[in-house]
Amino acid sequence: MSRIKDVFKKEKALIAFITGGDPNIETTARLIHAMSAAGADIIEIGIPFSDPIAEGPVIQDAGTRALRAGCTTDKLFNMAAELSKDIKTPLLFMTYANPIFAYGKERFMKHCNQCGIDGIIIPDTPYEERGEFTDACRQYGIDLIPMVAPTSAERAAEIGKIAEGFLYCVSSLGVTGIREKLTGEIADIINIVRRVSDIPCAIGFGISTPEQARQMTRYADGVIIGSAIVKIIAEYGENSIGPVSAYISQIKKAISEQ
Repeated sequence: MSRIKDVFKKEKALIAFITGGDPNIETTARLIHAMSAAGADIIEIGIPFSDPIAEGPVIQDAGTRALRAGCTTDKLFNMAAELSKDIKTPLLFMTYANPIFAYGKERFMKHCNQCGIDGIIIPDTPYEERGEFTDACRQYGIDLIPMVAPTSAERAAEIGKIAEGFLYCVSSLGVTGIREKLTGEIADIINIVRRVSDIPCAIGFGISTPEQARQMTRYADGVIIGSAIVKIIAEYGENSIGPVSAYISQIKKAISEQ
């Protein structure tokens, strides 16, 4: 069993997203340490990309800041290698298909393995095309984490059967971002998956408040929070360690009180 799936055995999981290199690599490393200490169970590191089609404006802007600050994939690999020496929290990369192909998919997955990356999320690669990456991921022990949306009810069981690490359940249609209300349709998707698989299900896209996180973990095994964290980092920059830590602690407390 992977370290990722094992996390969900303990309690409801908080998966926290951060854009790598925003505002700079050094602050990203400090933030990941702090997020782990504050209660994040898994940390998802977004590799900045010039065409992030799944991202809303908050994370798009973070990627732009990171690229302007000189962030590269190799710098994030080096950062992850150093972090893995000190923290036990599983680390994920979130990126797109083109950067992996440009880097070389076998080389990319090999470096993930060497640097302590446990899994990868590729949001622009649908279920039918995941075969482009499965062999390389399996060769180097990297969980390829699939996504399922409210429109995927007909395919949910099939996707659940092949899921690794956990199933990323998209709460609503559209790009990432903070939302006032979240759809309840994803609960139906999770029920379909649970009939055929014991894969943990985590809900992401739009979750920002403790109450929303608590609500989602009534259905799911965990929540994924990104834009709300990235927004704090955008506001405080290099001084965001304390505010992000406080926010992570607040969310973790909310989902633990079930």
